[in-house]
Amino acid sequence: MDKFINCITQAIGRTPLLRLDKIKEHFGYEGDIYAKLEYLNPSFSKKDRIALGMIELAEQKGLLKPGQPVLEMTSGNTGTGLAMVCSAKGYRFICVLSRGNSIERVRMIEAFGGELVLVDQAPGSIKGKVSGEDLRLVEVEAERITKDTGAFFINQFKNFDNAQAQEVAALEMWEQSEGRIQVFADFIGTGGTFTGYAKAFKRCDSQIRCYAVEPYGCAFYKGEIIEGASHQIQGGGYAKEQEIVKRELMDGTVTVTDEEAVQATLLLAKKEGVFAGYSSGANLMAAIKLLQGEECGNQAGIVINDCGLKYMSTSLFSGCN
Repeated sequence: MDKFINCITQAIGRTPLLRLDKIKEHFGYEGDIYAKLEYLNPSFSKKDRIALGMIELAEQKGLLKPGQPVLEMTSGNTGTGLAMVCSAKGYRFICVLSRGNSIERVRMIEAFGGELVLVDQAPGSIKGKVSGEDLRLVEVEAERITKDTGAFFINQFKNFDNAQAQEVAALEMWEQSEGRIQVFADFIGTGGTFTGYAKAFKRCDSQIRCYAVEPYGCAFYKGEIIEGASHQIQGGGYAKEQEIVKRELMDGTVTVTDEEAVQATLLLAKKEGVFAGYSSGANLMAAIKLLQGEECGNQAGIVINDCGLKYMSTSLFSGCN
């Protein structure tokens, strides 16, 4: 057993890798899916890694000074991760986010001592789903507050340290799977996870194929014409180019509907005991589609992005019985 730790940030990372045998039995595909359980990080999401990584790299580069406030615009999980890390490290944290985020994330950020600035959604946006236009409004407000306060703006959507932090997680998955991973599928949010994992995997084996997962109707990287895009999968599917995404790492795309993402999320809980959120279900369904199709018989890796407790106020679990 490990010795005690001195700071909660030392609990970030080294999450387990679970082979989804019961999901395989249910769907009957050939091959295997390995799920990196990133929801077991201390603030319950994969974003804990990038929160710590971006803060520490900013400190090392001299970009973040002692006593300087930290500010971020976020769809939720990066905010909870940064609020936790800033609490542990003694930084004031200001979080600018859309009112379209689930209330659980807002309350978590407040519990960690973060200061919240909530921005109204764009006209026509859906409550509980942050659109690309909603994010644009949040970015404008974040830039204004940065100038007013002198805060260090993390800016995960344009910060390539985001992807670097996820490379470590990918190498953990590679080691845990004993080098079995042949296929990787990931839901595109900021693009940090996709790019970080894809870069690391392709260094390990250039033949590994990496797929971008997108919501039906918002398949930007697939090249679809998008009109009036709308979906329920929180944390991504913004229907716009993300600076961190490296298209040369992308071997294909997989589209998932809201219903498929919800179905897979519920099956994760009922079959495997993994209580996750929408985007984790999207990742799982994408991997299933690949193993039922062009990647039949191969070994696929996915990330379980966050915990289902962050979605109890949404419709995700309303149909459980």
